[in-house]
Amino acid sequence: GVTAIMRTLACWILLLLALPLQAQTAKELLKQAFGAAEKGMADQAIELATRAIKADPKSIEAHAIRAALYEGTGKFLESAADYTRILELGAVNPSSIYHDRGRVYFKAAKFKESIADFDKEIELDPRRKISHWQRGIAYYYAGRYDDGRKQFEGYREFDSNDVENAVWRFMCMTKTVGIEKARKDMLKIGNDKRVPMRQIYDLYKGDLKIDDVFATVKANNPEESELNARNFYAHLYVGIYYDLLGDRAKAFEHLNIATEKHRIAHTMWDVARVHRDLLAKERKK
Repeated sequence: GVTAIMRTLACWILLLLALPLQAQTAKELLKQAFGAAEKGMADQAIELATRAIKADPKSIEAHAIRAALYEGTGKFLESAADYTRILELGAVNPSSIYHDRGRVYFKAAKFKESIADFDKEIELDPRRKISHWQRGIAYYYAGRYDDGRKQFEGYREFDSNDVENAVWRFMCMTKTVGIEKARKDMLKIGNDKRVPMRQIYDLYKGDLKIDDVFATVKANNPEESELNARNFYAHLYVGIYYDLLGDRAKAFEHLNIATEKHRIAHTMWDVARVHRDLLAKERKK
């Protein structure tokens, strides 16, 4: 989301203060780019960052800032290209750059490339393997369902309370053994306090109806931002549930509502958009 992108840009701006004098031109251009981004002038910010790169082609900071700007404007492959250049220039923490490039590849629906980068990230920093739910989701969309199942089973050791982890494992299993067998072997989870996660879990398990999920969204009169997040997750997982049942029209309807009416600043919004867009392509065939 925009907030996350601005946080990323702010971190890189702090690093600019340490740039040598010969990079002052690039430094000033990047500060201007950050100012333009703060004002919502994304195209101008990208142009300024590009000028900074021309002034200092080996500036990792300039490429990183432009990569974040490209990502924030939906130019995911352009963002990936900047991350590639950062790796070529010798990133201090390459595992994080592989993660960032894998993330934008996923947003561009380049699932094989996304998985390859996540694999490289884990190779460089094995500690990230157990909690890497993004790789599990990429496995699902790449059709590597057994690998996805294993990833989500491992994640349970990191967090045994996460309904989404159990749901994505269930999704992977339905593709190989069917819904009924997947339900019988659904991961047990602890106390996920997010609304309406418990109801989503019970829906996938076959113990609740879709209306039951939406009935809990407004429980306890949540603040507007919380209500928006609840609606997003409800429509996201109801949409995916309809897709698993083979009702592509209903699936698209709910995923489109999640994407267009209940945007959140989280990677899961991009998951909803990617899934929605894949369904749209199928409908045009």
